[in-house]
Amino acid sequence: MTTINANPDAVLDTHASSDNYLTHSRGFLSWALTLDHKRIGVMYLVGVLTSFLVGGIFALLLRTELLTPGATITADANTYNQWFTLHGAIMVFLVIIPSIPAAMGNFVLPIMLGAKDVAFPRLNLFSFWLWVGGALFAVFSLWRGAFDTGWTFYVPYSTTTEMGGVVPVVVGVFILGFSSIFTGMNFVVTIHKLRPPGMTWFRMPLFLWAIYSTALIQVLATPVLAITLLLLIVERTIGIGIFTPSLGGDPVLFQHFFWFYSHPAVYIMILPGMGIISELFAVHSHRHIFGYRFIAYSSVAIAIFSFLVWGHHMFVSGQSVLINTIFSAISFSVAIPSAVKVFNWTATLYKGNISLTTPMFYALSFLVLFTIGGLTGIHLATLNTDVHLHDTYFVVAHFHYVMMGSALIAMIGGLHHWWPKMTGRMYNETLGSLACIIIFVGFNITFFTQFMLGSHGMPRRYYDYKPEYQSYHVISTIGSYVMASGFLLTAWCLLSSIWLGRRAPANPWGGRSLEWQCPSPPPHDNFPVQPRVGDCYDFSCVVWKEEEQGYIVDRSLDPELNPNAPKRAGAH
Repeated sequence: MTTINANPDAVLDTHASSDNYLTHSRGFLSWALTLDHKRIGVMYLVGVLTSFLVGGIFALLLRTELLTPGATITADANTYNQWFTLHGAIMVFLVIIPSIPAAMGNFVLPIMLGAKDVAFPRLNLFSFWLWVGGALFAVFSLWRGAFDTGWTFYVPYSTTTEMGGVVPVVVGVFILGFSSIFTGMNFVVTIHKLRPPGMTWFRMPLFLWAIYSTALIQVLATPVLAITLLLLIVERTIGIGIFTPSLGGDPVLFQHFFWFYSHPAVYIMILPGMGIISELFAVHSHRHIFGYRFIAYSSVAIAIFSFLVWGHHMFVSGQSVLINTIFSAISFSVAIPSAVKVFNWTATLYKGNISLTTPMFYALSFLVLFTIGGLTGIHLATLNTDVHLHDTYFVVAHFHYVMMGSALIAMIGGLHHWWPKMTGRMYNETLGSLACIIIFVGFNITFFTQFMLGSHGMPRRYYDYKPEYQSYHVISTIGSYVMASGFLLTAWCLLSSIWLGRRAPANPWGGRSLEWQCPSPPPHDNFPVQPRVGDCYDFSCVVWKEEEQGYIVDRSLDPELNPNAPKRAGAH
């Protein structure tokens, strides 16, 4: 690695500020009433990770129960139904949907824009407390007797079950929907109005393109879910027939409403993760992102397509052959913008100066898992195979490869990427990389086995099963324990760094986007001086500075400021 003695006047300040967002003010109220987007992002992150712990415990209970046919650790199927319902609802509504947009987006987006905060700081705080309120309503449902409808709340079961927790949890999700809408609206306005001079649309980091596309989905699709859940509450409490056949309603109408939101919601979960992966591949391979505009446009294309494919969840619901064929064809077309991203990420790695950091391990894991999830989606978009695979463990495996193996892995990769910026501390790279490998191995043991289960006809959501499926369930359960150990190691790696990690420089990875131009952790107003806007993927002027043990930007090597600077001088 070459060390370049840069002009100190041309080098960004890499020293951490003593008055950063963590120490600016102290006490519970200073956090609970804060308008600082960074603190709000951290509070979201704590809430999401706590929910992830709870949802993960339910997942382990499910896998342990399925070790043997019949009863293993619970006495009846009703308890099992409650467990998988809680696991699904917590993971979808409290973890994956808010994990990147609300948590990571809140912290990173304004700094990437060079702004002091989001456009509406008070609305941002209100969105967080709405999220907390929705989560508390979900907890209240447990006190009322839990619920066992599955996370989709399908009617007529959700309107006829005797479980008393259905209405509280539906109210909770209704409130969470408004939190998502307000967050999305805030991000759209922030990106439109707070971009600094010189940051045109095609100079924005690709993470911002992904967040922007996600925010549009949040604003346009979430109201449909809110109205649907409100109708469900009205039907269950008052008895007005909307979805229940015995009252003159139509249960398929509920499915249309629910999936019109919930398929776009899949991209609320995965699109921000794709944005993170674009940053990880570029920064940790120290190479300009390949096909910037194609990746940016593909994010918008995925957002548009997401509203047109909800019917592929309903191939066996009695739709006409023509409608099924149309939805199948459009579902195949979604693969095009997704494949554009995968191709361009792979091309970015080609001849890149790759650093096998922990974030890069997560990015490579994402690439493998997302590809598997996408390819197995072809079977479910094809009419003749979906009829046989529908409601089997094949769907469970595909869903987890896309949601957990892709969205959640990207989120954890992004957390490692921005952890030094958030905390001002570096974590142990060996532990972080080892934890990623353990999670990757455990995940594939758990869920790839379920593809085989589903292909052999094992239905999902079943408490009991035939003995010939047991070997697959045993392997899948062992994999879940391995994966859980990897997550625990990740938690230890990150949390221990707060006390044991060395101080983080402003730019530990050599990034060029604006968040790496402020100290670690950032001060209250983010930037002590106005940051310079340039090509956020041009690494030719990024150099290693030994005494800082981090990367800096040598302005004398910046071709935008110095016409005599060498072109493509390399990463360092």
